[in-house]
Amino acid sequence: MQFPVDDCRNSKLETENRKLKTMPVTVKATVGQMPYATRLETPGHAWIVDEPADVGGGDTGPRPGELLAASLASCTAITLRMYVDRKGWRVDEIAVEATVERDAEANRTTFRCRVAATGDLTDEQRARLLHIAKACPVHKMLTNPVEIHTELVDAPTALETFSPSTSPSP
Repeated sequence: MQFPVDDCRNSKLETENRKLKTMPVTVKATVGQMPYATRLETPGHAWIVDEPADVGGGDTGPRPGELLAASLASCTAITLRMYVDRKGWRVDEIAVEATVERDAEANRTTFRCRVAATGDLTDEQRARLLHIAKACPVHKMLTNPVEIHTELVDAPTALETFSPSTSPSP
């Protein structure tokens, strides 16, 4: 089933998508002496990422791969909630389960998303939700060409973009 491209134009959803196209997102990760607990910071938020004990971590937070899957799941859920609210559809709950699997031999990463929406929806509306789920900003980032540029910088330079007043303690 094909849906018109302009169905999301001039909507809150399209506004959020445009913001992600132009607004850089910066996250600072700092790991100290405790393996492998890593403090992540964004302006106004801080949390811990870690590895499980069986690989030497302290299991004090989610694994990095879990955060990647969480980004896809949460973005999909938020995008769908914005869409159904804009449409005025009665949807009580949206649940998204995202799984990421890495096949090192095939040099391939596979994401699987399962979406459930509880509410009074027609088959056509459910099909539309699946279409919208595949158009969330994180889904688009993961399915388009991705470039990663990594550089080694002096510590003071690396910290310049973060202000202690905007990064709380976890």
